[in-house]
Amino acid sequence: MSIRVLVADDQALVRGGFVALLDAQDDIEVVGEADNGEQAVRMTRSLAPDVVLMDIRMPILDGLAATKMIAADTRLSEVRVVVLTTFELDEYVFEAMRCGATGFLVKHTEPADLLRAVRVVAEGEALLSPGVTRRLIAEFSARAKPPPDTVLTELTDREREVMTLVAEGLTNAEIGARLFLSPATARTHVSRILTKLGARDRTQLVVLAYESGLVRPGWQ
Repeated sequence: MSIRVLVADDQALVRGGFVALLDAQDDIEVVGEADNGEQAVRMTRSLAPDVVLMDIRMPILDGLAATKMIAADTRLSEVRVVVLTTFELDEYVFEAMRCGATGFLVKHTEPADLLRAVRVVAEGEALLSPGVTRRLIAEFSARAKPPPDTVLTELTDREREVMTLVAEGLTNAEIGARLFLSPATARTHVSRILTKLGARDRTQLVVLAYESGLVRPGWQ
């Protein structure tokens, strides 16, 4: 089955470039284009794409507000939002991730990296590999208002271990190898953590790991 993508960007040339690249892939289908945040939310609700590429700065409703609305809609729980930004250390990116975005990409990213990002996100992994994403999370989580101290109390010691490794950007297979578990067992732990914390996806686990102090800013 192909990965269904909605592209939201108010710059027609940029949007057209993304669409052309994505549509040329056998496993990816662009199901819609939006030129403002309000239209992006409306089309996401009607089309339920697997992935939304969401520009942050758009008219009528910006990408940050649009991401919040999509993440808050329980009918769209399977939709993954990747925010697009012109600048790597955009102050709004971390807020977008806190509100439900799965990751972010700079608009000048290499085509191969964009395609990889869409596929990774569609598979349910967080888009956390680029070092700049890690630096951004570390920088802005230090400024964010921390959640209540009780946020991690429901987690077992093993689940805290797993969450720490998720915060390092490890995949289920890598977590399993580190803790001598099967990838399936690692995935089960991650799923339980998501449920206990009411988190939308792995990216929000990373944010919570930093905000709660489970992981300290500063990546190894």
